[in-house]
Amino acid sequence: MAAAKRKHVTTAEAGAPAGYTAIPVKLSEKQQSPHYLYVKEHKVREGTDTTHPPNRTLFVLNIPPYCTKACLSRLFSCCSSVQSVNVCEKPGPREKPEAPKSKFFNLKTVTGFRVAYVVFKNPAGVQAAKSLSLQGPLVISSESHPVKTGIRKWIASYAASVVDPAELKAEVDTFMQTYDKKIAEEEAKAEEEEGIPDEEGWVKVTRKGRRPGLPRTEAASLRVLEREKRKRARKELLNFYAWQHRETKRENIAQLRKKFEEDKQRIVLMRAQRKFRPY
Repeated sequence: MAAAKRKHVTTAEAGAPAGYTAIPVKLSEKQQSPHYLYVKEHKVREGTDTTHPPNRTLFVLNIPPYCTKACLSRLFSCCSSVQSVNVCEKPGPREKPEAPKSKFFNLKTVTGFRVAYVVFKNPAGVQAAKSLSLQGPLVISSESHPVKTGIRKWIASYAASVVDPAELKAEVDTFMQTYDKKIAEEEAKAEEEEGIPDEEGWVKVTRKGRRPGLPRTEAASLRVLEREKRKRARKELLNFYAWQHRETKRENIAQLRKKFEEDKQRIVLMRAQRKFRPY
């Protein structure tokens, strides 16, 4: 009997990496060949990863795309109460989000096979999960908890991609309020620090300067527009065509030649005036 059980989940037969335990799973009861999840206890130094406690965290490899967080939580809930499930693209410490995640912007979809960190409320859950390798394949999709695949999954994805205008407006308004509050705090802090030297004696110069620009009136704006229009009119169609360039060059050459001849005559006249005339 024990040999029959080991036949399903022998580490060598399942191709599990060294140190991992292979747990067989199936998408449905109809599936003939099982898929294997490779699990081991998550071990890190104390204090390096506070979101994944080393004594209560199970590290899972080779998670198929159709296996969601809810599926993992349900599969391992038979071992102990599951506190959290973190599914990611590759192993690494979990980054603490500085702000709540957006529902519409900067969405990152992880495709392909993934890894997960399953955190149990009880440390005994890790060892109980590793002992699942001695049992039959776990079923991911059942009648009570179906997993959408194929055309049903595409329809659900499309329905989820349709944006609700009211929710989008609420999220944008919240973001702008947070942004305006942040800018107001930065401006208030800059005004407090203006003119105050730091430890090395340097005074920070803000972008406003000592004499901030006054808002323009409508008449002043019209005068600026008229000045720009006259400036453009002077430059308009100046030396625009090739023949205009040639004519301009010819005129410059003719003026230089005329000036050269005038200079020659002036030099001849000056030499004639310098001649010595005793009588």
